[in-house]
Amino acid sequence: MLAEERKAKIVNYINEKSAVTAAELMKEFDASEATIRRDLTELDLKGLITKVHGGAVSAPSQILTDNMVSERAELNHDEKVKIAQYAAKLIKDNDYVYLDAGTTTGLMIDFITAKNITIVTNAILHAYKLVNLGFKVYLTGGFLKAETEALVGPSCFDIAEKYNFSIGFFGANGVSHKNGITTPDIEEAKIKELAIAHTRNPYVLSDPSKFHVTAPVRFAQFSDITIITTDSVNANYKKDSNVIILE
Repeated sequence: MLAEERKAKIVNYINEKSAVTAAELMKEFDASEATIRRDLTELDLKGLITKVHGGAVSAPSQILTDNMVSERAELNHDEKVKIAQYAAKLIKDNDYVYLDAGTTTGLMIDFITAKNITIVTNAILHAYKLVNLGFKVYLTGGFLKAETEALVGPSCFDIAEKYNFSIGFFGANGVSHKNGITTPDIEEAKIKELAIAHTRNPYVLSDPSKFHVTAPVRFAQFSDITIITTDSVNANYKKDSNVIILE
C-alpha cells in the first residue's frame, strides 16, 4: 500500500471510530509503530485528525456561522436546563456577575436565588428579563447583533475592561482540546475574552453538542477555563480536570 493511500485510509478509519489507539492502527494497516506515529503526526499537522497520547481522535468538526437564537433555543434543551440550574447555584450573595449572551446563559436567569448581586450582560433580552425579576443590571454598550441578540463592538470592549467580576458565565459554539473555546464572530470573541480576563471565576456553559467542534475565532484556551456540561459529552473530554460533568 502506498503511503498516501494508507494515510487516507487512516483518516477514514479514525473518522468512523471517532477514537483509536496506535496499536489498533498498527494491526489494521499492518504497519510499524514508527510508521503509524509518523503518519499521525503528519495528519495532525494538516488538521485531518487530532493526535492524542497513545493514538488519535477524529478532527473537530467546524461551524462557521451563528444561527439565530430562535433556531438554537430548543436544541438540546433538557441538557441546557440542567447546566443552567447548576451554574445558577454557583452565584452567591453579593457577587458581581458577568452573564454572556447565549441560550444556556439565558436559561440560568430563572434559577438565580442569590441576593444583592449585580449583573453585567451584553444580551438585551437577558437584561430585560433580569430587570423584571428585580435584579440590578448593567448593559454593555455596542451595536446589536441580530443572530445572537448580543451587543458587540468597540464601546462594548471599553466597558467590559472597567469591571472586575467575581464570577462569569460564557456561551461558546465550539469546545476542542486542540483549538480551544471558539465562536464564529471576532467581535463576540473579543468581548468574551476581555470579560474572562476580568473575571475571578469564569465558566463556559456547553452542552455536549459543542464539544469536538471548532468555530473560526478562539477566545479561551481549553485548559484555561472551567467548562460545565453533561455526561453524554464525548468520552475524550471526561477525564479533563477542568470539565464539570453533570449526570
